[in-house]
Amino acid sequence: MPPPAISNIVFDIGWVFVRLNYRPLLEFLGARGAHAPDMATVTAAIALEEHECGREHGGEMLARLAALATEPVAHAELHARWVGMFELDTAMVALAHRLSEEHRVYLLSNIGDLHWAHLSREFGLHGIGHGALPSYLAGVMKPEAGIYAEAERRFALTPAHTVFVDDRDENIAAARARGWHGIVHQDYAGTRAALRALGVAC
Repeated sequence: MPPPAISNIVFDIGWVFVRLNYRPLLEFLGARGAHAPDMATVTAAIALEEHECGREHGGEMLARLAALATEPVAHAELHARWVGMFELDTAMVALAHRLSEEHRVYLLSNIGDLHWAHLSREFGLHGIGHGALPSYLAGVMKPEAGIYAEAERRFALTPAHTVFVDDRDENIAAARARGWHGIVHQDYAGTRAALRALGVAC
């Protein structure tokens, strides 16, 4: 019997396995004098990519975040706000666990060490599938080609037999440019239907 067309399923984390609520963090910062109207403003101000590419560890990133405020900010409280923005999508996690029984399943995410440690500890995301490549360990972020190349090397992925599930169009486009299949995730039902269309039983 020939192998299935798709043998590797690679998932993003944010907005796939977890939804993010930035409001408590933004309100916390705003109440202490920071200019924090939205998360894009905050991440630009702290150069978050330095943290998510592993060039700046979590403590350094939190210090940069605290420096946005004009009033003193307790490190422990800021850390709690930073890691407390996630809500688990249990249906997607269950889907990934089911898929891992018949396929190789991996995680590939733009994420820093603090969020990865929290998601592993609180939600057990490190236990999904057969491996994970957080961007802070890869040293490069999606949609840069290098993170996909490192995933191929680390997990022995054959592009034509690999599908990537991510919520961002540009990240899927970058995967497709390397010969991967791609699914732009919007919700559980849509992603499950798209996987089935690729011949993945789920």
